[in-house]
Amino acid sequence: MYMNRWIKHNAVQLALVSGLFLVGGTVLAQSVKTNYVPGTNFTKYKTFMWVDTGGQHPDQILDTEIKDAVNMDLATKGLTKATGDTADLLVSYQTSVDKQKQWNAYGTGGIGWGVGGMATATSSTIDVGTINLDFYDANAKRLIWQGAATKTINPSENAEKNAKNVDKAMDKLLKDFPPKVKK
Repeated sequence: MYMNRWIKHNAVQLALVSGLFLVGGTVLAQSVKTNYVPGTNFTKYKTFMWVDTGGQHPDQILDTEIKDAVNMDLATKGLTKATGDTADLLVSYQTSVDKQKQWNAYGTGGIGWGVGGMATATSSTIDVGTINLDFYDANAKRLIWQGAATKTINPSENAEKNAKNVDKAMDKLLKDFPPKVKK
């Protein structure tokens, strides 16, 4: 009877702690948001080029990874990177790294709730990176599309994982670009 009660108690504790980790995992998933000027004829854009509009930029390695990921996604959508000083579409990005609380919880076994067992919850601060991507109409000189991919950059991660996160985020961000014209 004692062993059966101990197994049930530990199974409940394990389920609760596992649930906390699952919730924590979904909180850390990448998310994207986009917005654009309604009525914009995106089919007229054939070429693009990168411009610097200010804002925060990462180191040169991450800068290259972001631009390469966007370049590949735009090329698959039929846009060509301009080799000269003019293009139909001007592309810019900036990054931000924000602080967020992360809760870690765990428990040790015991005979029953509160009898011989112990549970602990601690918090730590994690960096959550965001990439903001903007597309400007070069002729009209106005913003026509923008998107943000959150939880993409983590400066403490290894380089390969960071590159994969950037590729994945840009794929998600540009999945529905250009926006479908609603009739």
